Amino acid sequence: MQTEEECRAATAPDSVQALFPSLYTELRRLARSRLAGGGRPTLLDTSALVHEAFMHMQKDGGVHVADREHFLAYAATTMRNIVIDFVRRRKAERRGGGAEHVTLDTLAAAQLGAASDDEILDVHEALQTLAEVDARLVRVVEMRYFAGLTDLEIASALGVTDRTVRRDWERARLLLAEMLGR
Repeated sequence: MQTEEECRAATAPDSVQALFPSLYTELRRLARSRLAGGGRPTLLDTSALVHEAFMHMQKDGGVHVADREHFLAYAATTMRNIVIDFVRRRKAERRGGGAEHVTLDTLAAAQLGAASDDEILDVHEALQTLAEVDARLVRVVEMRYFAGLTDLEIASALGVTDRTVRRDWERARLLLAEMLGR
């Protein structure tokens, strides 16, 4: 009889299943940076975010990630979505749920200065709007801001030069600042 972990591993896409263990430490570092800052308790911790990301990536059976950069880019997008979903659920609970309220701090919150749930959702909505203008800019933001990849790693994942990545990063920062009124 298989253990629960073996069953999960057996259903994961080959590329996710192969890369996840080798990049686990890096994924924990990535998750820790997403949840850094503030001393407030949260329901999501580093391990929970990494494991939740793996579960989501496992569900997306058709996704094939060829190398480290693509895997981390995919993980960054997945972690971003988990954080946004978490914040949305918590905001919904505030409108009538009786559960204990906790705060989720992300790197975005740390860089924005103790961002509230509204600010985190505003950044997410700004990224969705930016995707309508230029989807590659959003990918650059996700990989750099959320995954902590270098310009060279992002360039490799997107198939562009590192100079293009730097230009895209600057353009995205300016557009997001304008959208957020900063």
